[in-house]
Amino acid sequence: MDEEYDVIVLGTGLKECILSGLLSVDGLKVLHMDRNDYYGGESTSLNLVQLWKRFRGNDKPPAHLGSSRDYNVDMIPKFMMANGTLVRVLIHTDVTKYLYFKAVDGSYVYNKGKIHKVPGTDMEALKSPLMGIFEKRRARKFFIYVQDYDENDPKTHEGMDLTRVTTRELIAKYGLDDNTVDFIGHALALHRDDRYLEEPALDTVKRMKLYAESLARFQGGSPYIYPLYGLGELPQAFARLSAVYGGTYMLNKPECKVEFNEEGKVIGVASEGETAKCKKVVCDPSYLPNKVRKVGRVARAIAIMSHPIPSTNDSHSVQVILPQKQLGRKSDMYLFCCSYSHNVAPKGKFIAFVSTEAEADQPEIELKPGIDLLGPVDEIFFDIYDRYEPVNEPSLDNCFISTSYDATTHFESTVVDVLNMYTMITGKVIDLSVDLSAASAAEE
Repeated sequence: MDEEYDVIVLGTGLKECILSGLLSVDGLKVLHMDRNDYYGGESTSLNLVQLWKRFRGNDKPPAHLGSSRDYNVDMIPKFMMANGTLVRVLIHTDVTKYLYFKAVDGSYVYNKGKIHKVPGTDMEALKSPLMGIFEKRRARKFFIYVQDYDENDPKTHEGMDLTRVTTRELIAKYGLDDNTVDFIGHALALHRDDRYLEEPALDTVKRMKLYAESLARFQGGSPYIYPLYGLGELPQAFARLSAVYGGTYMLNKPECKVEFNEEGKVIGVASEGETAKCKKVVCDPSYLPNKVRKVGRVARAIAIMSHPIPSTNDSHSVQVILPQKQLGRKSDMYLFCCSYSHNVAPKGKFIAFVSTEAEADQPEIELKPGIDLLGPVDEIFFDIYDRYEPVNEPSLDNCFISTSYDATTHFESTVVDVLNMYTMITGKVIDLSVDLSAASAAEE
């Protein structure tokens, strides 16, 4: 261990593993350590016995739930947009050869007390019960504008500069009502609050296009994909990739104490009396608690069920977004469900998550609108965790700290953090113009 590395990565959470993979592929010498004896950090995947230990304090789950090792319960479950940035990053590093993806069945939104399929194209807008007949026509026109919009072709802009026109102004031009704006902004463009309405419309239009293109990719009912056996496969796939490029992984290393020189710059990491020297450290907030601040909390529920979420057309995997306005809240709520069809539970069992940015201290009460949509559950666990973000200045101390995972059940915000960190560490912008067909969904 007494060697010098370009970068030492601490924690094998998803963000750290992606960065470690990207940096290894770039030819940097990387040492990757974790104080735990398992991969994944906060974003690990648990079997039934581990789940019971963590939330019930014993290791005796009831027998009727089936075999413990048939469960892969992701602690930070997030779907991937089929054409999204994360998939591009995975292809860029070639880690996709270790993974099998499968399309997610459904993408839904909660509106006026009911669950509806999110319309992703102009044709779906015409069929959607979310809107009345006249609103459907207006929405269809807007969808067609978005689908035809090409940043480099002014003929498609209809005289509007979307880098200056706000989203609110663009939507006003099509006369869409607040109800329609709500599901477009939160379930299609995946904004987490309503600030986007006052921001340039280009970002929202690009997000809507990504949704529609991802939806078309696998001809499924949603734009999302998910790895077979769950997200726990990702850190391990990156560990393999890193090894191919000469990176070193070490689990179960106690302490992992970051050491600094008198100027406050990182010089290495100590564990069990040995110090590995390095120029830069990449880690999650738990390894450098005095360089981060708490910015919020996530409340979540994890349920084991014997049926799909009602009103989702029997979807074996599904995301439901409950926009904040529909609940009278300041932040959206998310439902995530996966099952034996993605090999995360035994046959006939479904794992559902309800998550949101906590606005109070009682997850049982706060998550009720989402839990009420699940129907009967076999078991349910509640949890609340703190969210941190870095406050250090990486140019001074050479420490690059990731932000804690948010409540969203899709990867779009997570991967933005990773790419920003990559650019801060290397001074380069990663080229993500890749051949998307390299990540094909596993065949049925």
